[in-house]
Amino acid sequence: MSTEQPAEAEPFPVEPPSEPTRRTFIATTTVVGGAAVAGGLIAAPPALAAEGAVAAEVAPGSRVSLTVNGVRRTVTIDNRTSLLDLLREQLDLTGSKKGCNAGACGACTVLVDGRRVNSCLTLAVRLEGAEVITIEGLAKGDRLHPLQQAFIDQDAFQCGFCTPGQIVSGVGCIQEGHTGSTEEIREWMSGNLCRCGCYVKIERAVEQAAAGRK
Repeated sequence: MSTEQPAEAEPFPVEPPSEPTRRTFIATTTVVGGAAVAGGLIAAPPALAAEGAVAAEVAPGSRVSLTVNGVRRTVTIDNRTSLLDLLREQLDLTGSKKGCNAGACGACTVLVDGRRVNSCLTLAVRLEGAEVITIEGLAKGDRLHPLQQAFIDQDAFQCGFCTPGQIVSGVGCIQEGHTGSTEEIREWMSGNLCRCGCYVKIERAVEQAAAGRK
């Protein structure tokens, strides 16, 4: 009888785990990080959402009293409200147009204490006690303002979008005495753009109204 012990089977060699390559590491972290960011965008933590809702509810506001087209108005507004938005959204005076909303086109021009301003850039909260005149306040009942009539006589409009701002600016231009020549009118009306190109007729309308004022 043989006394030799059977040889033990050698185990399969175990290879050490390979270290991730630089490309694998970047790809993995990009996928995991993107998923985390997307998850944060889709579902914000409840605490942050609640804080945002509270901040929206307590936006700073003020009461402002001003005279608009001869009528004293007292309103409560968000301190960030522009004069244009106050006129259009709260006082329902939609004649002043929101064109560029950046003070570049003049479609929103109104008179504040007799001076021309771009109402889209003017904070309403700063106008306590001010007197504001919009396009709606120029006519006296059924009697048009001389410049409104001049715009009709000279056919100084086409699409009409810029017309309210052009007329109010023209009234300011006449009141300021800047109508000595066509060139002067062009210079002092240059902040009001007309995309239809009715500039020559607008100049004539301002000249007509200015001549009738003398």
